[in-house]
Amino acid sequence: MSAQGDCEFLVKRARELVPGDLWAAKAWLITARSLYPADFNIQYEMYTIERNAERTASAGRLLYDMFVNFPDQPAVWREISVITSALRNDSQDKQTQFLRGLFETLPGRVQCEMLLKATEQCFNTLERAEMLLLLLRRFPETVVQHGVGLGETLLDAESIEDQESPVNCFRKLFVCDVLPLIINNPDVRLPASLLYKYLNKAAEFYINYVTRSTQTESQYQGSQDSSDIMSPSKRSSQKYVIDGLTEKSSQITDPWERLFKILSVVGMRCEWQMDKGRRSFGDILHRMKDLCRYISNFDSDAHAKYKNQVVYSTMLVFFKNAFQYVSNIQPSLFQGPNAPNQAPLVLLEDVTNIYGDTDIDRNKHIHKKRKLAEGREKTMQSSDDEDPSGKARSRHITVNKADLANSIEVLESFKLARESWELLYSLESLDKEFTRICLSWKTDTWLWLRIFLTDMIIYQGQYKKAISSLHHLAALQGSHSPQQITGQGSLESQRALIQLATCHFALGEYRQTCEKVLDLVCCISLPIQEGGKVQEEQPKVKSKFRKGSDLKLWPCTSRAIMPYCLHLLLACFKLRAFTDSRDDMALGHVVVLLQHEWPRGENLFLKAINKICQQGNFQYENFFNYVTNIDMLEEFAYLRTQEGGKIHLELLPNQAMLIKTSSPPMGLLQQEFIPVLQPSIQTADRHHTVTRGITKGVKEDFRLAMERQVSRCGENLMVVLHRFCINEKILLLQTLA
Repeated sequence: MSAQGDCEFLVKRARELVPGDLWAAKAWLITARSLYPADFNIQYEMYTIERNAERTASAGRLLYDMFVNFPDQPAVWREISVITSALRNDSQDKQTQFLRGLFETLPGRVQCEMLLKATEQCFNTLERAEMLLLLLRRFPETVVQHGVGLGETLLDAESIEDQESPVNCFRKLFVCDVLPLIINNPDVRLPASLLYKYLNKAAEFYINYVTRSTQTESQYQGSQDSSDIMSPSKRSSQKYVIDGLTEKSSQITDPWERLFKILSVVGMRCEWQMDKGRRSFGDILHRMKDLCRYISNFDSDAHAKYKNQVVYSTMLVFFKNAFQYVSNIQPSLFQGPNAPNQAPLVLLEDVTNIYGDTDIDRNKHIHKKRKLAEGREKTMQSSDDEDPSGKARSRHITVNKADLANSIEVLESFKLARESWELLYSLESLDKEFTRICLSWKTDTWLWLRIFLTDMIIYQGQYKKAISSLHHLAALQGSHSPQQITGQGSLESQRALIQLATCHFALGEYRQTCEKVLDLVCCISLPIQEGGKVQEEQPKVKSKFRKGSDLKLWPCTSRAIMPYCLHLLLACFKLRAFTDSRDDMALGHVVVLLQHEWPRGENLFLKAINKICQQGNFQYENFFNYVTNIDMLEEFAYLRTQEGGKIHLELLPNQAMLIKTSSPPMGLLQQEFIPVLQPSIQTADRHHTVTRGITKGVKEDFRLAMERQVSRCGENLMVVLHRFCINEKILLLQTLA
């Protein structure tokens, strides 16, 4: 029998003995190995028996012998491939743990050589990179030789594969796994230009990773856990998987912390003016401002070095704080539909002082047929004129604690981001470098950043620029949400519309303000309470109103936005109503709108009454459709009396728009009076001359109309005003033409 035949016989005999007598099988193979030490099949069979029995030490010795003596055998490389896969695998099953233990028994030199040769066997870029990463982590001395090469390979692969987003498998491996090994190894010498390139790549990746939208995330995983994006540990619990990586490998804890650590290491290697110890964002920004003061005094090399320090340090403070701000005022942008139910907030001009009032004694019924002289004297003492001078002073942002629990931190983030932005554009060299980075990152497509920039521009009072930014924002919102949303859910997407209104108002463009407000009101569905009654928020009367242009973070909900819209409309029409020229239509709109938050607008209402008395007559044919306030009704009824001045009031529409069911006496039950309300068909430019006089029929019509109107005092006012805005949209716009 030939030697080959003998070997095959011995291996076959050993296999037959394994199930019944393992020790006999091993004895046969030991004898066979003594006779034929150069035969691979005998040694492989011995290894197979030890591996199947999960004897780590003996299996490791046999694998080592095979790797040294039979390095070209395919079976050896299949075995090594299985082991290296276990090393890269996140699984904790028994077989995987055994294979890892087997590898650990090998001498370090053999492990290193094995991983290097295993890497050479890989033809897939991603697999090859992961294999080389194993080598670099286990043997830091190999970083000098292979680290930079691996990093460049991953960045090249990203370009070749034409990845749409910087959040991809190649960039993730480079930024999170390879880059820290490179820059933290003092033996790796890197030119400053390469360090800045790597810092740029890292910053772009981490910022895009943290600020990834829910639309992007849903393409990888349909389900998301509701979590707080500001908590990286919670954020990492979301089932977000980067294409080409495992779920575990796709999760990154403390992304901002990692990014600022890279910034610190790069800064030390580039010999920046660094501070020892951890510093707050405010401290970093303050240091960068100081550096900017004397940066022009340095020579060209030092100037370039410190320019990069200011740009990258300030830029990261800017993006971190801008994100902090936006993620708090519009959390669903990052957290998805399962996020905690926090209403988004929108930054608007604060028009709560539109009434120009002080504290009102709500227990005082001052409309109960009082002497006109007293009331009008009071009215003349109050001033409700706009104060346009406030824009020059430092602006103040307010927010209710109930709407934003961590409001102090959020407003501080807004301040730091704003100051960082201003610093980046304070010098031409900084401006040029920052603009270059933003162009390469395509930041103009970042919806969250456009939200911040719009708010910042509004804060700066640059309203025309803000309007341009808002049109950009609306376009971005359309691209992020291609399906048209209707109803209350659309309010969040109507952020641009309400901010456009507030910008037009600040510019004195009242017709455009009104147009945007009415477009928005048409999208609002009033929230319904149990029992079918619309929920109304009780007005909070402040004792002092600050003159000037304060801002407020307003909840972007129907309940909050509807009152704000009414404030804006009132602000637009009151300027028109109280000019020297007569405009009954504008004055009538003001009366309707003053019902909201009554009696806060009481002084302004008295001013309107005073003007009507000075005119001697008043025409507003929508009066009985929308005025249901009992104090106002009593005052207008009083105006027609002898004591009230016998003012000519044309409050009934030309055509019969109130159906008379009967002529009951005053004081009957409310449900017996059924007013039928229809939109007015009158036009704003129509001139009216009182020709009917005070006849008995007209008096009777007026009395009946007042009687029916009293029965409507229990109607929900917000519903009435909502209907007023929708039904009279054309008329309201015509009034401001």
